[in-house]
Amino acid sequence: MPQACPPGAASTGRTRPAPAAVDGDCAGGAVVVCAEAPVIPVAAQELPVGESWHRIAGRVLELTILVPAYNEAATIAETLRSLQNQTLAPRSIVVIDDASTDDTAAIARALGVRVVRPDANTGSKAGAQNYGLSCIETPFAMAVDADTTLAPDAIEKLVAAFADPKIAAACGFVVPRTVRTLWERGRYIEYLFAFTFYKQVQDFYRKPLISSGCFSMYRTDVLRALGGWPQRTLAEDMDLTWTLYQQGYGVRFVAAAECYPYEPHNYAFMSKQLRRWSHGFVQNVRLHWRGLGAVPYLRSAVAVAFWDAAIASTVYLLALPAVALALHAPWMLLGYIIDAPAMLIPVLAGAAKRREMRRALASFPAFFVLRAVNALFFVEALWSEVVRGRRMRVYEKGH
Repeated sequence: MPQACPPGAASTGRTRPAPAAVDGDCAGGAVVVCAEAPVIPVAAQELPVGESWHRIAGRVLELTILVPAYNEAATIAETLRSLQNQTLAPRSIVVIDDASTDDTAAIARALGVRVVRPDANTGSKAGAQNYGLSCIETPFAMAVDADTTLAPDAIEKLVAAFADPKIAAACGFVVPRTVRTLWERGRYIEYLFAFTFYKQVQDFYRKPLISSGCFSMYRTDVLRALGGWPQRTLAEDMDLTWTLYQQGYGVRFVAAAECYPYEPHNYAFMSKQLRRWSHGFVQNVRLHWRGLGAVPYLRSAVAVAFWDAAIASTVYLLALPAVALALHAPWMLLGYIIDAPAMLIPVLAGAAKRREMRRALASFPAFFVLRAVNALFFVEALWSEVVRGRRMRVYEKGH
């Protein structure tokens, strides 16, 4: 029998199939597609005995968190504990064990959360999240990566964005959990700059370019109406965000809601991530370019981002060194860091708020290494996707 909608959420009269075999939870039958409901905190004492970790937080939000996980035994305990110790607790946490071969599922079960498992690996994070979507019975849904922890008040800060009924998704501030290696330092600066400057400007126009896949909240009914997380590109978070805008929904960025993912610590992992992100961006631009024309500001932001990435990458890899060699003018290679002063201002502003000025200054040079490598992958993605017509289709995990 289909399960009832949560309090305050009326049934739309539609149902969707639930997973066939889900480790004892959400198995078989159908799940009711519910209309949106307001945030409903309830007393911790009303919770099922098996989810006693709710009692720590004391207040509960009608929210289900999906945690897609493939061989995440090393990090998933940290992630789940951070979700269980929120000032505003989720109603439910569902780990989608995407056919892991390690102890991911056992660790999650030991921490008292639901674990669901498909018969075979779904092939991508979006596939795993969609597998768990039928388990959601709450008006709000959240996706959190299995290598990402949240600040204790992250959910409470993020849900405030949904006071506006037009908002269908919201994301927070992303900061690398560890900052030790060259690649982690480069990503740390990249994120400080992006989330202190770019994301703030985008949110001013109410058009964040991406609702980050590692930590975002959604209205469940909107998510279901769109068919869940799209799997037609390698950047499902970008695809979903741009689709929401084209459907007339709003997305917000809440800087006060922080999350801390483990970023690639070596070149092997970083190369997989950069390749996927570069190909995913090109794929989304090709997929959405007509629809973006009808969305003010977003069309300009995407056009500028694509043009800047394409031109800057070409200049970095080809034009600048070629001109320097042709003119016997090595000083022209300073063009690689010509924008450093302009970048340093928002980076240090973001670092000052976090009391991390020394870390930011020490990490700043690493950003330029990462940017050069990123340019290489973007040029490769353009050549492969646009010129050769060879799409990258296999989702490679890289964190």
